[in-house]
Amino acid sequence: MSRWRTSTRSGSYTAARVIRGVGAVFAAIEVLYILMLLIGVNTANAFFRFIQQLAEPLALFFPGLFQTGNGSVDVILNYGLAAVFWLVVTGVLARLVAR
Repeated sequence: MSRWRTSTRSGSYTAARVIRGVGAVFAAIEVLYILMLLIGVNTANAFFRFIQQLAEPLALFFPGLFQTGNGSVDVILNYGLAAVFWLVVTGVLARLVAR
Protein backbone atom coordinates (compact mmCIF):
# COMPACT_ATOMS: atom_id res chain seq x y z
CA MET A 1 0.00 0.00 0.00
CA SER A 2 1.38 3.40 -0.90
CA ARG A 3 0.98 6.61 0.96
CA TRP A 4 0.70 10.01 -0.55
CA ARG A 5 2.43 12.74 1.27
CA THR A 6 0.16 15.63 1.83
CA SER A 7 2.17 18.46 3.13
CA THR A 8 1.69 22.15 2.79
CA ARG A 9 5.46 22.52 2.49
CA SER A 10 5.84 20.39 -0.63
CA GLY A 11 4.82 23.33 -2.81
CA SER A 12 7.35 25.61 -1.21
CA TYR A 13 10.11 23.02 -1.70
CA THR A 14 9.21 22.76 -5.36
CA ALA A 15 9.29 26.53 -5.72
CA ALA A 16 12.68 26.61 -3.99
CA ARG A 17 14.04 24.02 -6.42
CA VAL A 18 12.77 26.03 -9.38
CA ILE A 19 14.40 29.19 -8.02
CA ARG A 20 17.71 27.38 -7.52
CA GLY A 21 17.41 25.93 -11.03
CA VAL A 22 16.91 29.36 -12.55
CA GLY A 23 19.98 30.64 -10.70
CA ALA A 24 22.02 27.69 -11.93
CA VAL A 25 20.95 28.33 -15.53
CA PHE A 26 21.85 32.02 -15.24
CA ALA A 27 25.26 31.13 -13.78
CA ALA A 28 25.83 28.51 -16.48
CA ILE A 29 25.14 31.11 -19.18
CA GLU A 30 27.72 33.41 -17.60
CA VAL A 31 30.31 30.63 -17.34
CA LEU A 32 29.68 29.56 -20.93
CA TYR A 33 30.18 33.14 -22.08
CA ILE A 34 33.45 33.37 -20.12
CA LEU A 35 34.71 30.14 -21.66
CA MET A 36 33.74 31.22 -25.15
CA LEU A 37 35.59 34.52 -24.75
CA LEU A 38 38.70 32.90 -23.28
CA ILE A 39 38.89 30.17 -25.90
CA GLY A 40 38.55 32.72 -28.68
CA VAL A 41 35.36 31.59 -30.38
CA ASN A 42 34.38 33.31 -33.61
CA THR A 43 32.40 36.34 -32.43
CA ALA A 44 30.45 36.48 -35.69
CA ASN A 45 28.93 33.08 -34.97
CA ALA A 46 25.17 33.08 -34.31
CA PHE A 47 25.45 30.85 -31.24
CA PHE A 48 28.07 33.15 -29.69
CA ARG A 49 25.89 36.19 -30.33
CA PHE A 50 22.91 34.39 -28.77
CA ILE A 51 24.89 33.57 -25.62
CA GLN A 52 26.29 37.11 -25.56
CA GLN A 53 22.78 38.59 -25.77
CA LEU A 54 21.79 36.46 -22.78
CA ALA A 55 24.95 36.92 -20.72
CA GLU A 56 25.40 40.68 -20.93
CA PRO A 57 22.04 41.67 -19.38
CA LEU A 58 22.41 38.92 -16.76
CA ALA A 59 25.78 40.35 -15.73
CA LEU A 60 23.92 43.42 -14.44
CA PHE A 61 26.41 46.03 -13.22
CA PHE A 62 29.45 43.71 -12.96
CA PRO A 63 31.09 44.27 -16.39
CA GLY A 64 33.67 46.99 -16.00
CA LEU A 65 33.75 46.67 -12.23
CA PHE A 66 37.30 45.35 -12.24
CA GLN A 67 39.87 46.66 -14.68
CA THR A 68 43.17 44.90 -14.14
CA GLY A 69 44.69 45.66 -17.53
CA ASN A 70 44.50 42.01 -18.57
CA GLY A 71 41.41 41.30 -20.68
CA SER A 72 41.16 37.64 -19.73
CA VAL A 73 41.34 38.37 -16.01
CA ASP A 74 38.78 41.15 -16.40
CA VAL A 75 36.33 38.78 -18.10
CA ILE A 76 36.83 36.11 -15.45
CA LEU A 77 36.42 38.55 -12.56
CA ASN A 78 33.48 40.53 -13.91
CA TYR A 79 31.35 37.77 -15.44
CA GLY A 80 32.47 35.20 -12.86
CA LEU A 81 31.32 37.50 -10.10
CA ALA A 82 27.97 37.81 -11.86
CA ALA A 83 27.66 34.01 -11.94
CA VAL A 84 28.45 33.77 -8.22
CA PHE A 85 25.97 36.59 -7.56
CA TRP A 86 23.15 34.65 -9.24
CA LEU A 87 23.97 31.49 -7.31
CA VAL A 88 24.04 33.31 -3.98
CA VAL A 89 20.92 35.43 -4.56
CA THR A 90 18.79 32.56 -5.81
CA GLY A 91 20.10 30.33 -3.01
CA VAL A 92 19.01 32.88 -0.42
CA LEU A 93 15.63 33.33 -2.10
CA ALA A 94 15.15 29.56 -2.28
CA ARG A 95 15.84 29.25 1.45
CA LEU A 96 13.35 31.96 2.24
CA VAL A 97 10.68 30.33 0.07
CA ALA A 98 11.32 26.89 1.57
CA ARG A 99 10.63 28.10 5.11
